[in-house]
Amino acid sequence: MTEETYTQSPWSLEELFAGFDDPKIEETYQAISKNVERFEGYRDELKPDISAERFLEMIKGMEASHELAYRLYGFASLSFAANTQDQKAQIAIAKVQQFVAEIENRTLFFNLWWKALDDQNVARLLDASGDYRYWLEQIRNFKPYTLSEAEEKIINIKNVTGSSAMDMLYDSITNRYVFKLEVDGEQKELTRGELMSYVRSSDPDLRARAYQELYRVYGEDAPILGQIYQNIVRDWKNENVSLRGFASPIAVRNTINDLPDEVIETLLEVARKNVDIFQRYFRLKASKIGMEKLRRYDIYAPISESDKRYSFQQATAMTFEAFERFDPKFAQLAKRVFNEAHVDSQVRKGKMGGAFCSTLGPALTPWVMLNYQGKADDVSTMAHELGHAIHSMMAEEHSIFTQHACLPLAETASTFGEMTLTDLLLERETDDGVKQDILFGQLDDAFATIIRQIYFALFEREAHEMIAKNASVDELSEAYLANLKEEFGDAVDVSDEFKYEWVSIPHIYGTPFYVYAYAFGQLLVFALYKRYQEEGESFKPKYMRILSAGGSIAPIPLLAEVGLDVTKAEFWQGGFDVIEGMVSKLENL
Repeated sequence: MTEETYTQSPWSLEELFAGFDDPKIEETYQAISKNVERFEGYRDELKPDISAERFLEMIKGMEASHELAYRLYGFASLSFAANTQDQKAQIAIAKVQQFVAEIENRTLFFNLWWKALDDQNVARLLDASGDYRYWLEQIRNFKPYTLSEAEEKIINIKNVTGSSAMDMLYDSITNRYVFKLEVDGEQKELTRGELMSYVRSSDPDLRARAYQELYRVYGEDAPILGQIYQNIVRDWKNENVSLRGFASPIAVRNTINDLPDEVIETLLEVARKNVDIFQRYFRLKASKIGMEKLRRYDIYAPISESDKRYSFQQATAMTFEAFERFDPKFAQLAKRVFNEAHVDSQVRKGKMGGAFCSTLGPALTPWVMLNYQGKADDVSTMAHELGHAIHSMMAEEHSIFTQHACLPLAETASTFGEMTLTDLLLERETDDGVKQDILFGQLDDAFATIIRQIYFALFEREAHEMIAKNASVDELSEAYLANLKEEFGDAVDVSDEFKYEWVSIPHIYGTPFYVYAYAFGQLLVFALYKRYQEEGESFKPKYMRILSAGGSIAPIPLLAEVGLDVTKAEFWQGGFDVIEGMVSKLENL
């Protein structure tokens, strides 16, 4: 059997629409409007004794509208990601956001009725709701924070021109940045993704200049980007704390994730206590690369000077093989994303930097964005994002309301996928220098995914408090620098330009308090991977259960099914013990 050949290419969105002039776009808007009109006719039927059959009929009508709206929004947002300077895409996003806000307002009565319904009838309808059960339970979780229908309508409309518009403005500004860097005597103009490949260079001067250029550009716009952030944070507090009555800004995200505040507080505390493991690692890394002490520029420096590159074909072949070795189904699902041309892997000016996976519903194969440049971490990123896609496809038997896992569990398959790839790379590699790079790269990634994200979350929490007290952009930058100095201790020198790093973190703008999900996911995967190594084949059904559940069950009981208790500090400490073991192993090399 010949192996499929995959080349770098943009993705195809034809499964959604042929282009912005496709008449099917307008037809989809009209179909949603008709569905909603029908749904509005149910309003008078919403009484405590409504039959379970009629109740489910209403939900299915709502589901049909959501599936169509996801197509509209997906087409606009994926077109924007492929070219953030495309004005048609920008207009399409604004249009669909406005339309969805209006639709939400017209159907809001259902959520408000469901939250107000008596417990006895709720129990009766939940028992008959099948796969929709957890989604309906989650709506009820927001009962204490719900306002009147008129107030909820105002908030929906406000968000279109408020926080959503601010976030899009941030993306439009930052994705048009061009970075200038001299490499081997040649002045290059680079995207952020291209620039960041040099922070892993074996040349210390080049690493430093890459970071200096990054924060020169972001630093110049810090007053504007900082103002955008201040407005998003004020908007978050005004709505969620002042109006809805959440206990704190982070409590909003915890409720969305269906995780008690105490669980996240425990995660943050345990991580903060274990920061010295990574400081110890950075001291070890300094000695390995012949430096007395690392600078912040050097934390991702390679150990050897091999600078090994992987062609796109090699990367896909290795990723599929790693997945195949765990379970053939995983490889088949990953190939499906490529075979349907749902991957955009090229590096282009104007294209959104970084990588992501976008799931637009159970009937559609996810889309994956990469900016592939051939480095080892680009291969890991491929495995990571395809892991997200596999997670979605494992859960595609669920409804559009219950397919998505909550954010902390959404990192499970992606991080697990990376670990299977790392095992394969270590097994295949014959060059000791490259092998050492892979092992050190694992710790670099663990740092980037756990402690770095935890300190982002700690900064976010502090920034939300400071902005409530009218802190300036400069004061926020100084607080961020102090946060970095605690994170690195005396193990790493942090220079002043890193105070602008916070304005370069898209997650804190677009999805406040998203970042702790990465640490949650990585530490959870360490626990799961350890179980896999100990239990072998008997572990797989438990892991498959977590993935195939999607968002159809709350995270704590789902993990309890496979014997994991994330409410205990010992669980999180166990993840750090795995990392400590990895550091000890490197110290003994």
